[in-house]
Amino acid sequence: MKNFKNIVLALAFFVTFISKGQVSAVHLTTEMTVNPLAVTENQPRLSWQLVSKEFNSSQIGYQILVASSEEKLKIDEGDIWNSGRVNSNKNLQITYGGSPLKNQAKYFWKVKVWNQSGKFSKWSETASFRIAPLDSTLNPIWIGAITKANSHLPEGRNYHTATFNRQKKDAIINASDSLSRRSIMLRKPFTIAKEIKEAVVYISGLGHYELTINGKKIGNSEFAPLWTDYDKTVNYNTYELSAKELKNGENVIGVLLGNGMYNTLAERYTKFFVSFGPPTLFLKMKVVYKDGSEDFIKSDETWKYSKSPITYNSLFGGEDYNANLEQKGWNEAGFNDSDWKKVVVQEAPKGVLRAQTAPPITIQKQYNVASVKELKPNFYVFNMGQNLSGFTTIKVKGKKGQTVRVWVGEGLNDDGTIGQGRSGKPYYYDYTLKGEGIEEWQPKFSYYGFQYVQIENINYKKTKNKNLPTLVDLKSNFIYNSAGEAGTFESSNTIFNKTHELINNSIKSNFQSVFTDCPQREKLGWLEEIHLNGPGLMFNYNLQSYIPSTMQNISDSQRENGLIPSIVPEYVIFGGDFTDSPEWGVTGVILPWMYYQYYGDPSLIEKYYPVMKKYVDYLTSKSTNHIVSHGLGDWYDYGTHAAGYSKNSPIALSATSHYFYGASLVAKAAKLLHKTDDIAKYETLTSEIKNAFNKEFFNPETKQYGTNSQFSNAVPVFMDIVEPQNKAAVMQNLLADIKAKGDRLTTGDVGNRYLFQTLAQNGENETMYKMNNHYDAPGYGFQIKFGLTTLTEQWDPRKGNSWNHFMLGQIEEWFYQSLAGIMADDQKPGFKHFFIQPEIVGDMTFVKATYQSIYGTIAAAWEKKDGKLILKVEIPVNTTATIKLPVSVQSEIKINGKLAKDLNLGSGKYTIECKI
Repeated sequence: MKNFKNIVLALAFFVTFISKGQVSAVHLTTEMTVNPLAVTENQPRLSWQLVSKEFNSSQIGYQILVASSEEKLKIDEGDIWNSGRVNSNKNLQITYGGSPLKNQAKYFWKVKVWNQSGKFSKWSETASFRIAPLDSTLNPIWIGAITKANSHLPEGRNYHTATFNRQKKDAIINASDSLSRRSIMLRKPFTIAKEIKEAVVYISGLGHYELTINGKKIGNSEFAPLWTDYDKTVNYNTYELSAKELKNGENVIGVLLGNGMYNTLAERYTKFFVSFGPPTLFLKMKVVYKDGSEDFIKSDETWKYSKSPITYNSLFGGEDYNANLEQKGWNEAGFNDSDWKKVVVQEAPKGVLRAQTAPPITIQKQYNVASVKELKPNFYVFNMGQNLSGFTTIKVKGKKGQTVRVWVGEGLNDDGTIGQGRSGKPYYYDYTLKGEGIEEWQPKFSYYGFQYVQIENINYKKTKNKNLPTLVDLKSNFIYNSAGEAGTFESSNTIFNKTHELINNSIKSNFQSVFTDCPQREKLGWLEEIHLNGPGLMFNYNLQSYIPSTMQNISDSQRENGLIPSIVPEYVIFGGDFTDSPEWGVTGVILPWMYYQYYGDPSLIEKYYPVMKKYVDYLTSKSTNHIVSHGLGDWYDYGTHAAGYSKNSPIALSATSHYFYGASLVAKAAKLLHKTDDIAKYETLTSEIKNAFNKEFFNPETKQYGTNSQFSNAVPVFMDIVEPQNKAAVMQNLLADIKAKGDRLTTGDVGNRYLFQTLAQNGENETMYKMNNHYDAPGYGFQIKFGLTTLTEQWDPRKGNSWNHFMLGQIEEWFYQSLAGIMADDQKPGFKHFFIQPEIVGDMTFVKATYQSIYGTIAAAWEKKDGKLILKVEIPVNTTATIKLPVSVQSEIKINGKLAKDLNLGSGKYTIECKI
């Protein structure tokens, strides 16, 4: 026994010895998601990150085990796949290579790796994934309170085009049975008689749903499932149920349904009117018992429904709730549902049922009242301190039947009341009390952009008037996508720090099912802001599993002729340039490339290459001699004119430059995918567009493009359209115009990125600094001085409508890439190799930034101190970086205290010092 203990101790010492300072595999993902429940690929890709305390650490090999159970994996049995040792430095997107994976089955996996010295790591923690059901196995039955045929809702997709016809709206409302737009509750009792191994629910409730099992909410989603064009794609969600959520004996599934974007018919404010049908539910639950048997509970004609206490719900108009209509215990066992009605089987939505793989919307933050004013007796306006997208939570007490009306808005009128004139009115919540102590309520199927809350005819905190209800507590809930944040930025410049906050609060407010333009009056997915803000979005947020859903929406919305509309999903057709603008539609070509650059994953280029090609071919069909002349141009460009269509620069210049950009990326994609015929075709097309552009818009005498505006000159430089011999002169003309405007920009929504990056990429970061380091309009500082907490639609908030737009937030790219210096290497996508090349500008004394890349944390922080530049960097394991110091540095360089010349570094944390 003593010898056995000595052997065990010796083995433990050996394992500790080989593992000390070693590389380890962490953060395991399947198809870019941690422990996904609905993997749609039959050969999913497995990834992991690596950590090590050693410098210059890398991977030279790995071994993956995939098992059918955790128990088998614990004893190192990979009964589904044992890759054996694979000599490779690849740790991302490893294609599964084992036995065929079974529909709806769950698998468990782990990995160990070998480092550059040949030492192996411990096995990683266990990860898991579940294969989504095959379409043929779901056999969805859709149920609800009323069939589409009996609902009197408009038939066919043409209805989406009829947007502002008031008569049509009124006619539809008057003709509609209340069940066609009423929130309903559905319930289904079922019995569990054996010991459960696992239970999985697949559900899609349209427009939105809340699922409960035995009275408890399942999951933490708000507004599930995510929005789609329901004629093309319908998302469903997947949930695993624990043993605690199901019990022996009677159990009850309860589902609450609301309208969402599926059925926007409503009184009060609405931007457009669209209906795909009345609220509807599909659900399938699979219960597997430990004896191997299975049960299925499905949505079918055996379910029952009742009207819910939510008497009105609209994404655009608000929500009403009558607590006196509550039916206590309706979603629990033992409830008497004899008064409930049998559901009807409904016509299925036209779209393909797809597993939702993008993250859900959740409540991310909650704010208390920052200040309150009583404008007159019992009339209160609350400042919640932060403009956001979301809804309120109220706690009230009072008499049965009393109603509390909650108004919300971004700003205030001159008299201090809530102002909704710019953001869409009327929008409010009504809560009718049941009179039972303190009652707490928040909406479930509606949200709005707001900072201020107005409630009339109430007591606040103390009951002074016994005839009025008392508001005990008020909170605002900030909802946005749960994808997670990827970056941080901080500097010595107050304007830049506050700008970073403003922009990101606006991004979060519009980071919903899709990237919306604003969280109040439209809530529409205008495409241009995604690619124009793309690098900033990707530096700040983890979009690996979100962007694929965006591309699916783009693909669904592409028309037969190749047009990608400006809004996706295209719930409303505005027509003309608002439907067809190249700067918007080209997102379908640019976004797969941005995804590849940041995540090293070409799958979107591979999958959506036909979409990309078809769109460029569409622009070709709209061109004359390779000039495209339609669209919105540099939307909201700055000047004394009213904001809107491009005024400073030719629309044709803007449209044709984006035609060129799209064609060049399709040619690049053809080369990546080895499509020989297309390479020649699109490279030739790119060249022809370039020649036509220069012929049409370049003045060889003045060395200017178009109208000599900042947009006109910046775009051809950024896109490499300008001939090399003319580039310096065009740049000088651009700089001269900026200086003549008092170091101020004149570009708009489209042009800002090209102006900013043209300056950044051509050694003009001091100009960028001057252009943005002030408190005047146009500039971010003016909004800060105005006291806002989110970025607005126009540089002067008083002139614009929405106070919560992120379309002008393109400076985020400059913060990360130029000021912090974290720059991707186009030749090694996904930050396998990258550059740290900070710019020291103005009177700035420090910048700090981090970015959670797919390989791990990249950090760059520089500081000017005592005549030295001190740069601290962090490089993830299995990557390398090249440090490029500013040209002002002319001295010896020390890395971690030692003299150094080689600034090509492997993984690790480094402190680099030199004199300035």
